[in-house]
Amino acid sequence: MNIKKDTSFDLVSLGEVMLRFDPGEERVKNARSFTVWEGGGEYNVARALSKCFRMKTAVATALCKNDVGLLIEDLIMQGGVDTSLIQWKPFDKIGKDCRNGLNFVERGFGLRGAKSTSDRGHTAVSQIKEGDFDWDAVFSRGVRVFHTGGIFCALSGSTAKAALEAVRKAGEYGTLVSFDFNYRPSLWACLENADEVKKTIGEILKYTDIVFGNEFDFVNVLGFEGEKGSDLDVHDDERYLRFMNKVTEKFPNIKLIATTVRTVHSASCNSLRAVCVKDKKLILSDCYEKLDVLDRIGSGDSFASGFLFSLLSGKNEEDALSFALAHAAFAMTTPGDTSMATREDIENIVNKKTAKVVR
Repeated sequence: MNIKKDTSFDLVSLGEVMLRFDPGEERVKNARSFTVWEGGGEYNVARALSKCFRMKTAVATALCKNDVGLLIEDLIMQGGVDTSLIQWKPFDKIGKDCRNGLNFVERGFGLRGAKSTSDRGHTAVSQIKEGDFDWDAVFSRGVRVFHTGGIFCALSGSTAKAALEAVRKAGEYGTLVSFDFNYRPSLWACLENADEVKKTIGEILKYTDIVFGNEFDFVNVLGFEGEKGSDLDVHDDERYLRFMNKVTEKFPNIKLIATTVRTVHSASCNSLRAVCVKDKKLILSDCYEKLDVLDRIGSGDSFASGFLFSLLSGKNEEDALSFALAHAAFAMTTPGDTSMATREDIENIVNKKTAKVVR
């Protein structure tokens, strides 16, 4: 893949940024206090590249201009992500027409799974539409990777079309395009024009170079058919290869597809590995067996950011897969949607250095 050098931004993400309320070891319904984090599927990738790996990133999003929006902006700034592409929408004083998204998330433990209760209707970001951003001005400055995904597209019909506008423009400027499906049934269930959005995502993939997704994503969003008699809840490497080869036959511009493969023994114990398809060949990672999990939310975004960072750093796909998986595994040991890792942390895991006390 041809990746630009000497640009203003290593990566620009287009997506939602919500305020996450974390009750710690408590349950949301019983909590009396919460820690807040910022988070969003597309944004988390930009944040990790900036905060963890010292790259130059920006987020294109919209916030309602009130104190909650200003808090989200402050958290974004703490992550080192450029905020110049944030659009501010006027607050109507009660949040009837415009508001900021909230997400109440309990981490889960043992047999009690993680649980998310989102409060994201009528948000500023869901109202983003074509023409809201001057993409010529953004991409003419130089952007190595443009990243967006299925969460942003499923917010409304207008957001999907805005994403399509952006990826088309990215292609004109030679910017690599990355798309993460991040399929969320709860979002799609509330989408009135779901069929139209699915068609738009199909158009987006015509301009996409790197896709993060599994068979379930392509079946549910784009209508691909799984193999007869197969159980998509149970991953099979060879079946994944055959399936994704069909995907790249339909979308020959896609150069690489990758995903994590998770075995959930309990909410606090997961096994994790990853697979990648490139040039009709399968690349497999090692497996982290029975990892202790503190908070799995956002680990998929950490996988995507680790993979993109590796490619931007000149690593091959095998090394990128290894680094990305280590980043995803590490992210599950800390709270919040966003990664708290450093490059050294991840390289130590890749190099199999033990988790001894550092004095």
